[in-house]
Amino acid sequence: MDTKSDPWYVHAALYVVIAILTIILIKVAIIDPREYVAAEKYYKSESRLRMDNIKEAEILWERKNKSFTDNLDSLIFFVKNDPFVDSVTTTFDSLIMKIPNPFTPLNHGEFTADSLKLSPKTFSMYILQIDTSMIIDTVVNRRGKITRVDSTITLGTRYYLEDPDGYGTIGSLDNDALKNTASWE
Repeated sequence: MDTKSDPWYVHAALYVVIAILTIILIKVAIIDPREYVAAEKYYKSESRLRMDNIKEAEILWERKNKSFTDNLDSLIFFVKNDPFVDSVTTTFDSLIMKIPNPFTPLNHGEFTADSLKLSPKTFSMYILQIDTSMIIDTVVNRRGKITRVDSTITLGTRYYLEDPDGYGTIGSLDNDALKNTASWE
């Protein structure tokens, strides 16, 4: 019987390969999923804070302009430069004994108006839409002849905001009961 044993370096190489594969398995099975879950939690939280701030900006826009807007650039410019927003965010309220700033600080600790445009995960623009309704009224004279057709177009009585990464929505184009209501509330 010929018993030939493998050289020591073959066993050493196998032990090194086993150790490397074990480290890779631990990284793939334990470490990476934790990082992924932590990143998803951050993106979800940050995106919802941004969407809440867009909602507050839309409410201020409606208070001033009597309708909502579907233009994020105009909304950001409004928040940054309009004296009405400045007065709301800096005036001291003696009833609650503080400044009633409607904007929520983001995860990094402060509110920035430029953050309202893009989602934090993919840097895609938030989807913002307003409703459009048209009312048609026919005016008829005493003889039954149509004298004219009046139409009234109403823009922006409701808005719909959606995160492009799927972290939620705010508002509805069809239902007044969902006005300013977030899907996660």
